Amino acid sequence: MNGRLMRRFLAIFLCLLVFVPYALSSEVSAGKLKPSDEIFTPGDWFLGDRPPNYDSSKAPIVFVQGKNGSSTSWYGETTYHGVNDMYTKAYEAGYQTVFVQLYDAAGNGSENQYTNGRLLASMLGDISRHFNGQKVNIIAHSKGGPDTQAALIHYGAHSYVGRVITLGSPHHGSELADLSYSWYAGWLGSLLGQNDAGTYSLQVGEMAKFRSATDSHSNRSKNKYYTVAGTNKGPAFSALALGGAYLSSYGANDGLVTMTSSKLPYGTHLFTDSAIDHDNIRQGSKVFSRIEPYLRSAAVNEFSANTETLSQTDVAIHSESSSYITGGELSDSQFTEKEIYVPMKTSGTISVYTASDDTIVELMSPEGTIMKATGPIKDDTILSGASLYSFQLDELTEGSWTVQMKAVNGNDAYLLVSSFNEYEKLELSMAGKGKADQTSFTLKTPKQAGTTSLSFKFKDPDGNELEQTNIPKTTNGAEFTSKLPKVSKPGVYNMTVDMTTKHPNGKESIRTLVRSVYIE
Repeated sequence: MNGRLMRRFLAIFLCLLVFVPYALSSEVSAGKLKPSDEIFTPGDWFLGDRPPNYDSSKAPIVFVQGKNGSSTSWYGETTYHGVNDMYTKAYEAGYQTVFVQLYDAAGNGSENQYTNGRLLASMLGDISRHFNGQKVNIIAHSKGGPDTQAALIHYGAHSYVGRVITLGSPHHGSELADLSYSWYAGWLGSLLGQNDAGTYSLQVGEMAKFRSATDSHSNRSKNKYYTVAGTNKGPAFSALALGGAYLSSYGANDGLVTMTSSKLPYGTHLFTDSAIDHDNIRQGSKVFSRIEPYLRSAAVNEFSANTETLSQTDVAIHSESSSYITGGELSDSQFTEKEIYVPMKTSGTISVYTASDDTIVELMSPEGTIMKATGPIKDDTILSGASLYSFQLDELTEGSWTVQMKAVNGNDAYLLVSSFNEYEKLELSMAGKGKADQTSFTLKTPKQAGTTSLSFKFKDPDGNELEQTNIPKTTNGAEFTSKLPKVSKPGVYNMTVDMTTKHPNGKESIRTLVRSVYIE
């Protein structure tokens, strides 16, 4: 009996030796399914492998990636969350998949939605002909949403598509894009060679112009739109986390796009997930099972598509800020110091974007303790190519905190963005789009001890400062209404407002609000 038990034990042990490695290998490879044929030239498209359980009644899925992305966005490595298994999930569910390459796939920066949309429209026509006129459905991530709408609505590709699901798309722009084109980002933008058409197109003002032309178009109701949002700001000390800290004043966000911006007034919002950030909102394991029921058909007529024009681009957009923003050149011969006065204990994040990855960045507390910044990491969101240093502080005591910065090899610049968790904030109401000489704005300052004054800086579409036309006004807990400066040409104009409060102890605190607006 013991011998038989021993032989049985050995047999089971040998079976484990054979099967366990196979099981482990299968687990490791899970989510790493890749198309067998990849093409990376802008304007090209290719098919995913046909699954063994292929269901021809289901519409093929076309994946449209976001800013600076390529087809690998759907089956390669994500930035923070490992391999994206979106293609794998679609394959396992029996869908024929299609991958497209927009201009961004060339790796030379991102294009605006009209340029990418025109290219996508031509590909959708070819894809539809490949499937003998069968309509496809689209899953789009981030800026892929506006790119898709441009293709369908402005370039006539709506007839090839049934439904569109957008994941974290900035349909109304991103305030981070406004920040990157703000007055204080000028020096840094020049050194980085920032002339990225895709980033420029994501300014709130530029997207307001796009929304106005898109939402009133007759082709808008010819497809069914679904939206998905996340409100997790990503891993600590990541570019998403720091961008999300800045965006917090504008509302719940996924580190790059606010929840409000991710929705379309005529779309069906499927869900908002507090565990999802802008990076993993495109992961199959996070969202595919929840969006898949809406992909089984490409039908549009069975839904009551809202044909009412609901564009809110000419209606005031409410913005808030509890941030201090500044920027400029950096010297390699001495430290540049920026004092940040904190009037009462709070928490917050201090971020410094520089052109170099060897800049010295320190923070001195009111007690004289010097802290080294975390980083640098490369910004992969809006200020592409910038090095990002940060301090995330659970407790900022009352007093003067000083950021000290020094270039190592010269030719460096910085953008300092500090965001505080404060209840009282500087508030702005201004439309996303308006007419010359007719666009007004209203600012409201928090009521607090001391004297508060406002100052303004305006940039035209070419980055030049406009002549000051509205006089800085002393205010405290009151509203201040004025009109934007007279302009000579249409375009996106960037307004930076600094609110300076002189406290009873003689110290000054500054809070900054940045917004863009499109002037017709």
